[in-house]
Formats: sequence, C-alpha cells, structure tokens
Amino acid sequence: MKLSRLHHVAVICSDYHRSLEFYTKTLGLRLMAENYRSYRKSYKADLALGDNYVVELFSFPSPPRRVTNPEAAGLRHLAFATDDLDAALAELDKDGITHEEVRTDEYTGMRFFFFHDPDGLPIEIYEIKADNAFKH
Repeated sequence: MKLSRLHHVAVICSDYHRSLEFYTKTLGLRLMAENYRSYRKSYKADLALGDNYVVELFSFPSPPRRVTNPEAAGLRHLAFATDDLDAALAELDKDGITHEEVRTDEYTGMRFFFFHDPDGLPIEIYEIKADNAFKH
C-alpha cells in the first residue's frame, strides 16, 4: 500500500450548527462544501485548513456520547500545529473557551495544550517553530 498523506478526519457532532461555528470561527477552518442528506437527517461539511481538506463534519440524530476522555480505543484527539502558541491561547481566553495548562513535549521540547470541541472531543494545539527539525 502506498499512501501519500492523511486525507481527512471525520467528526460526528451532536449539534451541527454549534460545531460548524466552532470549527470555522474558533479554529478558523474554511467551509469547502456543505450538504444536507434528508434521507439520513444528516449534515455533512467539508472543512479545510488553508488549502488542505482536514475535517469532515457530520451530524446524525441523537449520536451516542463519547465513552471516555481520551483513553477509549479509537481516535484520541485532533492535533493542529501553530507557530504561535501564546496567540492561540489568547484567542481562546478572549472567547471564554477553557483549556488545559501548557505542557512541554518531553521528546521534542515543544509546547502544547488541550481543549475540547462542543461535544468534548479533545483538541491539541502543538507549537511548531521554523527551526525545529522534528515536526510531528
């Protein structure tokens, strides 16, 4: 199998409009396409970070809650990179969005923190500096 890159991550939300606002306004993702599938009573939105398609946002009637946070088998969290962690923190603080304290990655020395989307999905913001050779 020859894979070239990650295409997207699918996220199921409980309140489509609330989550769409969060992902577009708070995180700054761009809405590429939006469809309502009446036969499933479900929205599907394709969201991009810059020119890269990254999140497929779904709504379904009454989806079950996430089992645990975050150590259930399956997707643990979404991680986004920034070159200015302090600015990201300031934006969340300005919007009244709670977040964890900043931590330092013991392997890379880079700073990061977590917060949650409207349904409790953990989101990590990871600081990547231009001079850091280890960019994961």
